[in-house]
This record gives sequence, C-alpha cells and structure tokens, in this order.
Amino acid sequence: MYISTSPCGDARLNSPYEITADLHSGRPSVKKFHSHLRTKIESGEGTLPVRSRTDAQAWDGVLQGEQLVTMSCTDKISRWSVLGVQGSLLAHFVEPVYLHSLTVGSARHPGHLFRVLARRLEPLGSLPPPYRRNQLLLSGLSQSDGHQPGKSPCFSVNWTAGDGQMEVVNAATGKRKDSGTASRLCKRALFARWARLHRKLSASGRGDEPLVYCEAKLAARPYQTAKRQLFASLRDAGLGTWVKKPPEQDQFPLTA
Repeated sequence: MYISTSPCGDARLNSPYEITADLHSGRPSVKKFHSHLRTKIESGEGTLPVRSRTDAQAWDGVLQGEQLVTMSCTDKISRWSVLGVQGSLLAHFVEPVYLHSLTVGSARHPGHLFRVLARRLEPLGSLPPPYRRNQLLLSGLSQSDGHQPGKSPCFSVNWTAGDGQMEVVNAATGKRKDSGTASRLCKRALFARWARLHRKLSASGRGDEPLVYCEAKLAARPYQTAKRQLFASLRDAGLGTWVKKPPEQDQFPLTA
C-alpha cells in the first residue's frame, strides 16, 4: 500500500530524536502517549489520545450532538496487521488478506513507524487460525513526492473492477456528491452484496443466512475472537481502549 504521508495518529507524531529502543525499557521519557491509541478530531485535522476506559459510545448521545469517535488511521493499519483488510463479513468466505508492504511518501520516520506498527503488537499471543501477527515491510521514497501540507480534501473516489464509473463521495456525509444518495460502499449496500454471495454458497453448508448486519459480523467467530485478543492486548499494555461505534448503527435488517 502507498500513502503520500504518514497515517494520522501515533505514526505521524514522529520526532528527530526518535530511536528504536524497547517500548518497555522503562527509560524516562516525556513522550507519555507514544504508541497510544488515538482518535480523530471531528471536523478538523489531527488526533487525540484515547483517555476513556470504556469502549462504548452512546447512540442517544450522538443523536444529541456528541462527537462520534473514530479511531486513527495508524490504529486501523495496526488492526489490519492482525485481522486483515477484508473485514468480518468477507471472513466468512476468505482467509485474512494481509498487506505485504507500506510505502510512505513524506513525513516518515522508519524507527517510529516500526515501533507503532509492529512493536506494540509484539505482546499479542497466539491467535485462532488462520489469523497471525503480520509484519509489514516499511519503506519511504528516497525523495519527497511533493505532497503539500494542508487539510485533506472533503471527498473520496472509489472504483473497483466491474464498476461502470468512478463514484465521488462527500467525506463529511458519506453520500454521493452528485446525487446525495447512499454510496455503493455504505454498510447496507455491502451487506446486500454479501447476502447474495452467501445465498449462492448456502448449498455448501454455510448455515442459515443472518438477516441482521451485526449478526452476520458476529457469526465470523474466529475473526471476532482474534479482534477481542487484539483489543485486550493493547489495553493490558496500557495503550488505551479501542473505542467502538454505537452498536445501534449495525442493528439494521437485510431488506430486499
């Protein structure tokens, strides 16, 4: 995977004095929150360390205007190094899909990237097969790719083989910029595609089709076990609690 700059979160908090010393060396340091889980700042740039000891967000609070907390890109890449990029739904059908390498265009520091993307996962014990702790190959460009500092654009573009055209999505709302309708990447659309595939493979003994999105995700038991182990390992190492979205947002049924 290539990214133009260090991912938001702990990987971006690099320092010219960073070294690859043992995370648990006990050496006095002012870098109190190094390797700590971080969450994105709503409607802005940057991240904050996770301070809450609970992983729950309240849906009624979000509806009343409270911030919907999202984990940083650094933490998500670390998660992919254990669970794969395919997610829990596709884990029903395929083995974990791990990234082979990560190339950063600018604002990089190899020692810092290694510490946050690899060393903090070292305490993780054995995982249920076929999951494992994947070691990313980390590299950077010999010269900067010319990326100019500034706020990220408020849109994203997606396309996969078989799509007729690209789709431009408003990053603030998650909806298409042209029509304001739901993106083809929204949870409901992906769940509908997953259900069609599940039906085609149901003759192979995959069991009854879950009719609620959260039930389909929870049914991927090895994936969920590995995820719980990852979150517990980070918490036990004092790196913070992984904050989850309110469960209500996944409690929607499959519709025709």
